[in-house]
Amino acid sequence: MQGIEQPGGYAVGWFTLALINAGLAQGKNRSGGAWFLISVLLGPIATFLIVVLPRPE
Repeated sequence: MQGIEQPGGYAVGWFTLALINAGLAQGKNRSGGAWFLISVLLGPIATFLIVVLPRPE
């Protein structure tokens, strides 16, 4: 049936994005746990920040 969304669908997607962002952050030598929490709050904006910020030295 079209037009019927499952409850919590957005939450599952948001959580999945946060997990992906944690992996991306660890790949750039950043704290995966901290970026997971940031991603829960900011979502796609956190993804953008992880990608554009330079790798820490």
